[in-house]
Amino acid sequence: MERSCFRDIPFMGVIHVNVEAMKLGFRMGDMSWSNLGQGQPEVGEIPGAPPRISEIAFGPEDHAYGHVEGLPELREAIAEHYNRLYRAGHGSRYTAENVCVCPGGRAGLTRTAATFDDSRLGYFTPDYTAYEDMLTTFSRVDPVHLELTEKTGFRIAPDELRSRVARDKLDALLISNPCNPTGVVMRGEELAAWAELARTRGTTLLMDEFYSHYVFQNGVVGEPASIARHVGDVDEDPIVIFDGLTKCFRYPGWRVGWVVGPKDIIRNVTAAGSFIDGGPSRPIQRGAIRALEPKQADGETEAMAAHFATKQRITVDKLGALGVEFPGAPEGTFYAWGSVANLPAPLNTGEGFMRAGFERRVLTVPGEFFDVNPHRVRKGVSPLSSMVRFSFGPAMENLVAGLDRLSEMVAARAGQMV
Repeated sequence: MERSCFRDIPFMGVIHVNVEAMKLGFRMGDMSWSNLGQGQPEVGEIPGAPPRISEIAFGPEDHAYGHVEGLPELREAIAEHYNRLYRAGHGSRYTAENVCVCPGGRAGLTRTAATFDDSRLGYFTPDYTAYEDMLTTFSRVDPVHLELTEKTGFRIAPDELRSRVARDKLDALLISNPCNPTGVVMRGEELAAWAELARTRGTTLLMDEFYSHYVFQNGVVGEPASIARHVGDVDEDPIVIFDGLTKCFRYPGWRVGWVVGPKDIIRNVTAAGSFIDGGPSRPIQRGAIRALEPKQADGETEAMAAHFATKQRITVDKLGALGVEFPGAPEGTFYAWGSVANLPAPLNTGEGFMRAGFERRVLTVPGEFFDVNPHRVRKGVSPLSSMVRFSFGPAMENLVAGLDRLSEMVAARAGQMV
Protein backbone atom coordinates (compact mmCIF):
# COMPACT_ATOMS: atom_id res chain seq x y z
CA MET A 1 0.00 0.00 0.00
CA GLU A 2 1.30 3.45 -0.92
CA ARG A 3 2.22 5.64 2.05
CA SER A 4 1.65 9.21 0.98
CA CYS A 5 3.22 10.88 4.02
CA PHE A 6 6.71 9.50 3.30
CA ARG A 7 9.20 10.37 0.62
CA ASP A 8 12.08 8.34 -0.76
CA ILE A 9 15.45 9.47 0.56
CA PRO A 10 18.33 8.26 -1.61
CA PHE A 11 21.66 7.20 -0.18
CA MET A 12 24.17 9.96 -0.89
CA GLY A 13 27.90 10.15 -1.48
CA VAL A 14 30.07 7.61 0.28
CA ILE A 15 27.09 5.73 1.70
CA HIS A 16 25.80 5.25 -1.86
CA VAL A 17 29.19 3.79 -2.82
CA ASN A 18 29.08 1.37 0.13
CA VAL A 19 25.52 0.28 -0.65
CA GLU A 20 26.36 -0.36 -4.31
CA ALA A 21 29.48 -2.34 -3.34
CA MET A 22 27.45 -4.42 -0.88
CA LYS A 23 25.34 -5.64 -3.80
CA LEU A 24 28.54 -7.27 -5.07
CA GLY A 25 29.60 -8.82 -1.78
CA PHE A 26 31.37 -6.01 0.11
CA ARG A 27 30.91 -5.98 3.87
CA MET A 28 32.37 -3.57 6.39
CA GLY A 29 35.58 -4.99 7.82
CA ASP A 30 36.09 -7.52 4.99
CA MET A 31 39.83 -7.26 4.39
CA SER A 32 39.56 -8.98 1.00
CA TRP A 33 38.20 -5.61 -0.14
CA SER A 34 40.06 -2.29 -0.01
CA ASN A 35 37.80 0.57 0.99
CA LEU A 36 39.54 3.55 -0.63
CA GLY A 37 36.19 5.32 -0.61
CA GLN A 38 34.96 5.79 2.94
CA GLY A 39 36.38 8.62 5.00
CA GLN A 40 37.52 6.45 7.86
CA PRO A 41 41.10 6.44 9.15
CA GLU A 42 42.63 3.18 10.27
CA VAL A 43 41.68 2.68 13.90
CA GLY A 44 44.33 0.22 15.12
CA GLU A 45 47.83 0.71 16.46
CA ILE A 46 50.21 2.77 14.32
CA PRO A 47 53.96 3.30 14.75
CA GLY A 48 54.89 5.68 17.56
CA ALA A 49 51.34 6.41 18.71
CA PRO A 50 50.09 5.98 22.29
CA PRO A 51 48.22 2.73 22.90
CA ARG A 52 44.61 2.79 21.74
CA ILE A 53 42.08 3.47 24.49
CA SER A 54 40.33 0.12 24.80
CA GLU A 55 38.73 0.34 28.23
CA ILE A 56 36.59 3.11 29.70
CA ALA A 57 35.75 3.39 33.39
CA PHE A 58 32.55 5.14 34.39
CA GLY A 59 30.42 5.45 37.51
CA PRO A 60 26.80 4.69 38.36
CA GLU A 61 25.82 8.26 37.55
CA ASP A 62 26.81 7.67 33.92
CA HIS A 63 23.85 5.32 33.49
CA ALA A 64 21.57 8.34 33.82
CA TYR A 65 20.64 10.94 31.23
CA GLY A 66 23.50 13.28 30.48
CA HIS A 67 23.80 16.94 29.65
CA VAL A 68 22.55 17.71 26.14
CA GLU A 69 25.64 19.90 25.68
CA GLY A 70 28.02 17.25 27.03
CA LEU A 71 29.74 16.59 30.33
CA PRO A 72 31.20 19.76 31.88
CA GLU A 73 34.56 18.00 32.30
CA LEU A 74 34.75 17.11 28.61
CA ARG A 75 33.64 20.58 27.49
CA GLU A 76 36.39 22.09 29.63
CA ALA A 77 38.94 19.63 28.21
CA ILE A 78 37.96 20.58 24.63
CA ALA A 79 38.19 24.30 25.44
CA GLU A 80 41.66 23.85 26.93
CA HIS A 81 42.72 21.74 23.93
CA TYR A 82 41.98 24.72 21.65
CA ASN A 83 43.54 27.24 24.02
CA ARG A 84 46.71 25.18 24.33
CA LEU A 85 47.14 24.55 20.60
CA TYR A 86 45.88 27.81 19.10
CA ARG A 87 45.25 30.55 21.69
CA ALA A 88 48.64 31.10 23.35
CA GLY A 89 49.08 34.83 23.87
CA HIS A 90 45.39 35.61 23.28
CA GLY A 91 43.56 37.48 26.00
CA SER A 92 40.25 35.91 24.97
CA ARG A 93 40.16 32.18 25.63
CA TYR A 94 37.58 29.45 25.21
CA THR A 95 35.77 28.03 28.25
CA ALA A 96 33.37 25.14 28.68
CA GLU A 97 30.53 27.54 27.82
CA ASN A 98 32.00 27.87 24.31
CA VAL A 99 31.70 24.12 23.66
CA CYS A 100 28.79 21.82 22.84
CA VAL A 101 29.47 18.09 22.58
CA CYS A 102 27.36 16.19 20.03
CA PRO A 103 26.92 12.53 19.04
CA GLY A 104 29.09 12.86 15.94
CA GLY A 105 29.97 15.54 13.41
CA ARG A 106 26.75 15.37 11.41
CA ALA A 107 24.79 15.91 14.62
CA GLY A 108 26.79 19.08 15.27
CA LEU A 109 26.10 20.38 11.77
CA THR A 110 22.43 19.43 12.00
CA ARG A 111 21.95 21.07 15.38
CA THR A 112 23.58 24.25 14.13
CA ALA A 113 21.54 24.38 10.93
CA ALA A 114 18.37 23.93 12.99
CA THR A 115 19.17 27.17 14.85
CA PHE A 116 19.30 29.30 11.68
CA ASP A 117 16.66 31.91 10.99
CA ASP A 118 15.94 32.89 7.37
CA SER A 119 19.50 33.12 6.06
CA ARG A 120 21.52 33.11 2.87
CA LEU A 121 24.30 30.59 3.33
CA GLY A 122 27.20 30.37 0.90
CA TYR A 123 28.58 26.90 0.24
CA PHE A 124 31.39 25.75 -2.01
CA THR A 125 32.04 22.97 -4.50
CA PRO A 126 33.75 20.61 -4.38
CA ASP A 127 33.07 19.98 -0.70
CA TYR A 128 31.75 17.43 1.78
CA THR A 129 28.81 15.45 0.39
CA ALA A 130 26.67 15.54 3.55
CA TYR A 131 26.27 19.31 3.27
CA GLU A 132 23.76 18.72 0.47
CA ASP A 133 21.35 16.90 2.78
CA MET A 134 21.71 19.60 5.43
CA LEU A 135 21.16 22.45 2.96
CA THR A 136 18.12 20.70 1.50
CA THR A 137 16.44 19.77 4.77
CA PHE A 138 16.26 23.15 6.51
CA SER A 139 13.91 25.40 4.57
CA ARG A 140 14.96 28.57 6.41
CA VAL A 141 18.40 28.26 4.82
CA ASP A 142 18.74 29.68 1.31
CA PRO A 143 21.86 27.99 -0.15
CA VAL A 144 24.06 30.06 -2.47
CA HIS A 145 26.62 28.24 -4.62
CA LEU A 146 30.26 29.37 -4.90
CA GLU A 147 32.25 27.21 -7.32
CA LEU A 148 35.93 26.52 -6.74
CA THR A 149 37.83 25.37 -9.81
CA GLU A 150 41.09 23.71 -10.72
CA LYS A 151 42.17 26.99 -12.37
CA THR A 152 42.23 28.73 -8.99
CA GLY A 153 43.64 25.74 -7.14
CA PHE A 154 40.20 25.07 -5.64
CA ARG A 155 40.57 28.22 -3.55
CA ILE A 156 38.94 31.63 -3.47
CA ALA A 157 41.04 34.76 -2.98
CA PRO A 158 40.06 36.82 0.09
CA ASP A 159 39.16 39.86 -2.06
CA GLU A 160 36.92 37.73 -4.28
CA LEU A 161 35.31 36.19 -1.21
CA ARG A 162 34.53 39.61 0.25
CA SER A 163 33.04 40.65 -3.08
CA ARG A 164 30.82 37.58 -3.27
CA VAL A 165 29.64 37.99 0.32
CA ALA A 166 28.63 41.59 -0.38
CA ARG A 167 27.12 40.93 -3.82
CA ASP A 168 25.15 37.86 -2.77
CA LYS A 169 24.21 39.28 0.63
CA LEU A 170 25.49 36.19 2.41
CA ASP A 171 24.73 35.80 6.10
CA ALA A 172 26.98 32.77 6.55
CA LEU A 173 29.63 30.63 4.85
CA LEU A 174 30.15 26.87 5.19
CA ILE A 175 33.39 25.15 4.20
CA SER A 176 35.64 22.27 5.23
CA ASN A 177 39.26 23.12 6.02
CA PRO A 178 41.35 21.09 5.29
CA CYS A 179 39.00 20.46 2.42
CA ASN A 180 37.26 17.14 1.86
CA PRO A 181 37.82 16.12 -0.97
CA THR A 182 40.52 18.33 -2.53
CA GLY A 183 43.04 18.32 0.31
CA VAL A 184 43.43 22.12 0.06
CA VAL A 185 44.45 23.68 3.37
CA MET A 186 43.84 27.31 4.34
CA ARG A 187 46.21 28.66 6.98
CA GLY A 188 48.25 31.71 7.93
CA GLU A 189 47.30 34.99 6.29
CA GLU A 190 44.69 33.35 4.08
CA LEU A 191 42.79 31.93 7.04
CA ALA A 192 43.26 35.16 9.00
CA ALA A 193 41.52 37.01 6.14
CA TRP A 194 38.46 34.76 6.54
CA ALA A 195 38.36 35.56 10.27
CA GLU A 196 38.64 39.27 9.54
CA LEU A 197 35.77 39.03 7.07
CA ALA A 198 33.56 37.46 9.73
CA ARG A 199 34.58 40.05 12.30
CA THR A 200 34.06 43.13 10.13
CA ARG A 201 30.97 42.09 8.16
CA GLY A 202 29.22 39.95 10.74
CA THR A 203 29.16 37.00 8.34
CA THR A 204 29.03 33.76 10.32
CA LEU A 205 31.73 31.26 9.42
CA LEU A 206 30.88 27.58 9.80
CA MET A 207 34.30 25.91 9.69
CA ASP A 208 34.36 22.13 9.39
CA GLU A 209 37.81 21.23 10.78
CA PHE A 210 37.50 17.47 11.12
CA TYR A 211 40.81 16.99 9.25
CA SER A 212 42.62 19.79 11.10
CA HIS A 213 45.59 17.60 12.13
CA TYR A 214 46.01 15.95 8.72
CA VAL A 215 48.35 18.56 7.27
CA PHE A 216 51.24 17.31 5.15
CA GLN A 217 52.60 17.66 1.63
CA ASN A 218 55.05 15.44 -0.25
CA GLY A 219 55.67 13.50 2.95
CA VAL A 220 56.46 16.59 5.05
CA VAL A 221 54.25 17.18 8.11
CA GLY A 222 52.88 20.65 8.85
CA GLU A 223 51.19 22.23 11.86
CA PRO A 224 47.49 21.59 12.52
CA ALA A 225 45.27 24.14 10.79
CA SER A 226 42.47 25.88 12.67
CA ILE A 227 40.77 29.25 12.41
CA ALA A 228 40.86 29.25 16.22
CA ARG A 229 44.32 30.84 15.88
CA HIS A 230 42.74 33.90 14.28
CA VAL A 231 39.62 34.42 16.37
CA GLY A 232 39.77 37.76 18.20
CA ASP A 233 37.08 37.65 20.88
CA VAL A 234 35.72 34.11 21.26
CA ASP A 235 32.28 35.43 22.23
CA GLU A 236 32.03 38.24 19.67
CA ASP A 237 33.55 36.91 16.44
CA PRO A 238 30.83 34.92 14.57
CA ILE A 239 33.06 31.90 13.98
CA VAL A 240 31.85 28.36 14.65
CA ILE A 241 34.18 25.35 14.53
CA PHE A 242 33.17 21.70 14.06
CA ASP A 243 35.51 18.85 14.97
CA GLY A 244 35.64 15.69 17.05
CA LEU A 245 37.40 12.41 17.76
CA THR A 246 36.40 10.89 14.41
CA LYS A 247 39.38 11.71 12.18
CA CYS A 248 42.20 13.37 14.12
CA PHE A 249 41.99 10.96 17.05
CA ARG A 250 40.94 7.94 14.94
CA TYR A 251 37.89 7.01 17.02
CA PRO A 252 35.06 7.28 14.46
CA GLY A 253 32.94 4.61 16.17
CA TRP A 254 32.78 6.63 19.38
CA ARG A 255 30.53 9.23 17.70
CA VAL A 256 31.96 12.16 19.65
CA GLY A 257 31.91 15.53 17.92
CA TRP A 258 31.83 19.09 19.14
CA VAL A 259 30.88 22.61 18.20
CA VAL A 260 33.08 25.49 19.42
CA GLY A 261 31.93 29.09 19.17
CA PRO A 262 30.41 32.12 20.92
CA LYS A 263 28.38 31.33 24.05
CA ASP A 264 25.07 32.55 22.61
CA ILE A 265 25.43 30.28 19.57
CA ILE A 266 26.38 27.33 21.78
CA ARG A 267 23.28 27.90 23.90
CA ASN A 268 21.09 27.68 20.79
CA VAL A 269 22.93 24.60 19.48
CA THR A 270 22.31 22.96 22.86
CA ALA A 271 18.61 23.82 22.72
CA ALA A 272 18.39 22.30 19.23
CA GLY A 273 20.06 19.13 20.50
CA SER A 274 17.36 18.69 23.13
CA PHE A 275 14.89 17.71 20.41
CA ILE A 276 17.19 16.45 17.62
CA ASP A 277 19.32 13.86 19.41
CA GLY A 278 19.05 14.28 23.18
CA GLY A 279 22.80 14.46 23.74
CA PRO A 280 25.90 12.26 23.55
CA SER A 281 26.65 9.06 25.46
CA ARG A 282 27.94 9.69 28.97
CA PRO A 283 30.25 6.63 29.20
CA ILE A 284 31.93 7.39 25.87
CA GLN A 285 32.58 10.96 26.98
CA ARG A 286 34.71 9.58 29.83
CA GLY A 287 36.97 8.05 27.21
CA ALA A 288 37.00 11.29 25.24
CA ILE A 289 38.40 13.14 28.25
CA ARG A 290 41.31 10.69 28.30
CA ALA A 291 41.88 11.10 24.54
CA LEU A 292 42.27 14.86 25.04
CA GLU A 293 44.89 14.66 27.78
CA PRO A 294 47.83 16.68 26.34
CA LYS A 295 50.38 13.84 26.30
CA GLN A 296 47.88 11.44 24.74
CA ALA A 297 46.57 13.97 22.20
CA ASP A 298 49.98 15.24 21.12
CA GLY A 299 51.42 11.75 20.83
CA GLU A 300 48.52 10.70 18.62
CA THR A 301 48.83 13.78 16.41
CA GLU A 302 52.57 13.40 15.89
CA ALA A 303 52.43 9.69 15.07
CA MET A 304 49.30 9.95 12.94
CA ALA A 305 50.65 12.80 10.81
CA ALA A 306 53.95 11.02 10.13
CA HIS A 307 52.23 7.74 9.30
CA PHE A 308 49.62 9.26 7.01
CA ALA A 309 52.18 11.48 5.28
CA THR A 310 53.94 8.28 4.20
CA LYS A 311 50.66 6.79 2.98
CA GLN A 312 49.89 9.99 1.08
CA ARG A 313 53.15 9.79 -0.84
CA ILE A 314 52.64 6.11 -1.69
CA THR A 315 49.06 6.75 -2.85
CA VAL A 316 49.91 9.71 -5.06
CA ASP A 317 52.94 7.96 -6.57
CA LYS A 318 51.07 4.74 -7.39
CA LEU A 319 48.02 6.48 -8.80
CA GLY A 320 50.15 8.92 -10.78
CA ALA A 321 51.92 5.98 -12.41
CA LEU A 322 48.51 4.75 -13.63
CA GLY A 323 47.77 8.03 -15.38
CA VAL A 324 45.65 9.65 -12.67
CA GLU A 325 46.38 13.37 -12.75
CA PHE A 326 46.32 15.54 -9.65
CA PRO A 327 45.36 19.20 -10.05
CA GLY A 328 47.69 20.07 -7.18
CA ALA A 329 49.76 18.28 -4.58
CA PRO A 330 47.37 17.39 -1.73
CA GLU A 331 48.17 19.38 1.41
CA GLY A 332 45.86 17.76 3.94
CA THR A 333 43.15 15.22 4.79
CA PHE A 334 43.72 11.56 3.94
CA TYR A 335 42.43 11.86 0.39
CA ALA A 336 43.98 12.17 -3.05
CA TRP A 337 41.77 14.12 -5.47
CA GLY A 338 42.60 13.07 -8.99
CA SER A 339 41.35 13.18 -12.56
CA VAL A 340 40.84 9.94 -14.50
CA ALA A 341 39.92 11.78 -17.72
CA ASN A 342 42.92 10.40 -19.63
CA LEU A 343 42.37 6.77 -18.69
CA PRO A 344 40.78 4.40 -21.22
CA ALA A 345 36.97 4.25 -21.21
CA PRO A 346 35.01 3.42 -19.13
CA LEU A 347 37.63 4.25 -16.51
CA ASN A 348 37.70 7.91 -17.59
CA THR A 349 34.73 8.94 -15.46
CA GLY A 350 34.33 8.74 -11.71
CA GLU A 351 31.28 6.51 -12.03
CA GLY A 352 32.95 4.21 -14.56
CA PHE A 353 36.09 3.96 -12.46
CA MET A 354 34.05 3.14 -9.34
CA ARG A 355 32.07 0.38 -11.10
CA ALA A 356 35.19 -1.18 -12.55
CA GLY A 357 36.89 -0.96 -9.17
CA PHE A 358 34.11 -3.02 -7.60
CA GLU A 359 35.11 -5.89 -9.88
CA ARG A 360 38.58 -5.69 -8.30
CA ARG A 361 37.15 -5.39 -4.75
CA VAL A 362 38.13 -1.74 -4.41
CA LEU A 363 35.88 1.17 -3.41
CA THR A 364 36.44 4.73 -4.65
CA VAL A 365 34.14 7.78 -4.70
CA PRO A 366 33.16 9.59 -7.95
CA GLY A 367 34.03 13.26 -7.84
CA GLU A 368 30.57 14.38 -8.90
CA PHE A 369 29.26 13.35 -5.47
CA PHE A 370 31.16 16.36 -4.10
CA ASP A 371 29.36 18.70 -6.48
CA VAL A 372 27.02 19.74 -3.65
CA ASN A 373 23.74 20.67 -5.33
CA PRO A 374 20.83 21.32 -2.93
CA HIS A 375 17.40 20.80 -4.49
CA ARG A 376 19.19 19.70 -7.72
CA VAL A 377 18.96 23.23 -9.14
CA ARG A 378 22.03 22.83 -11.38
CA LYS A 379 21.35 20.53 -14.34
CA GLY A 380 23.52 18.67 -16.81
CA VAL A 381 26.84 16.85 -16.51
CA SER A 382 28.82 17.77 -13.41
CA PRO A 383 32.18 19.50 -14.03
CA LEU A 384 33.57 17.02 -11.51
CA SER A 385 32.46 13.90 -13.42
CA SER A 386 36.03 12.89 -14.31
CA MET A 387 37.35 13.33 -10.76
CA VAL A 388 37.77 10.62 -8.14
CA ARG A 389 38.41 10.83 -4.40
CA PHE A 390 40.83 8.15 -3.25
CA SER A 391 41.11 7.58 0.50
CA PHE A 392 44.39 6.44 2.00
CA GLY A 393 42.66 5.92 5.33
CA PRO A 394 42.99 2.09 5.43
CA ALA A 395 45.89 0.31 7.06
CA MET A 396 49.05 0.23 4.94
CA GLU A 397 48.83 -3.40 3.80
CA ASN A 398 45.19 -3.07 2.75
CA LEU A 399 45.84 0.29 1.08
CA VAL A 400 48.74 -1.01 -1.01
CA ALA A 401 46.78 -4.12 -1.97
CA GLY A 402 43.91 -1.96 -3.24
CA LEU A 403 46.21 0.33 -5.18
CA ASP A 404 47.90 -2.69 -6.77
CA ARG A 405 44.53 -4.07 -7.85
CA LEU A 406 43.66 -0.71 -9.41
CA SER A 407 46.97 -0.90 -11.29
CA GLU A 408 46.00 -4.30 -12.63
CA MET A 409 42.57 -2.94 -13.61
CA VAL A 410 43.99 -0.04 -15.61
CA ALA A 411 46.66 -2.23 -17.23
CA ALA A 412 44.08 -4.82 -18.25
CA ARG A 413 41.83 -2.18 -19.80
CA ALA A 414 44.72 -0.54 -21.62
CA GLY A 415 45.70 -3.95 -23.00
CA GLN A 416 42.21 -4.46 -24.37
CA MET A 417 42.50 -1.16 -26.22
CA VAL A 418 45.67 -2.17 -28.08
